[in-house]
Amino acid sequence: MTQAPIKAPNLTPQTSDTINVTLRVNGKAHTLQIEPRVTLLDALREYIGLTGSKKGCDHGQCGACTVLADGRRINSCLSLAVMYDDVEITTIEGLAHGDELHPVQAAFIKHDGFQCGYCTPGQIMSAVALLEEGCPTSDEGIRECMSGNICRCGAYPGIVAAVQEVRASQG
Repeated sequence: MTQAPIKAPNLTPQTSDTINVTLRVNGKAHTLQIEPRVTLLDALREYIGLTGSKKGCDHGQCGACTVLADGRRINSCLSLAVMYDDVEITTIEGLAHGDELHPVQAAFIKHDGFQCGYCTPGQIMSAVALLEEGCPTSDEGIRECMSGNICRCGAYPGIVAAVQEVRASQG
C-alpha cells in the first residue's frame, strides 16, 4: 500500500490588500500604496528612499529608528505607517536647511557625539525632541531622557555635552 505524499506547507507569502497612505515627510507628501502591516521605518526607507533612520534592533529597544511625528519622538520600527497618514513626519534628512545644519547636528559634530555613527540619526532626533519636551536640565536628566537611544560605542558624554550646548544657546 502506498501512502499519499506529505504535502509541504506553502511558505510563499500570502498577498494581501494594499491601501493608500499619504505620509508627509520633511514637508513633502508621499502617497504610497502599501500593505497595512508596513512599518513607518520600512515605508521611509524602502518606499520613499530616506535611509537616514536606521534599522537597528527592529524591536524598539535601541532607538536608531527614532523620527518625529508632529514633533514627538517615536520608534518608527514599532509604528505602522497607516497610523501616520497625514501626520508631519520629520526624519534626520529634514533637520538641516540646505547646507546649514540644525543646531543639534552641529553640536554633535563639535562635541564628538558619535563614533561609528549608526545610532547618530536616532540620537539627534531624540535630542531635538527632548529640548522641546521640558526634560530636566542636569546631565543626569538628559541621560534619562535619552535612555531609549542606545550607543554601543559609548559616545554618551559627547551627546550630553551637545544637548547642554544647544539648551544653553536657547536661553
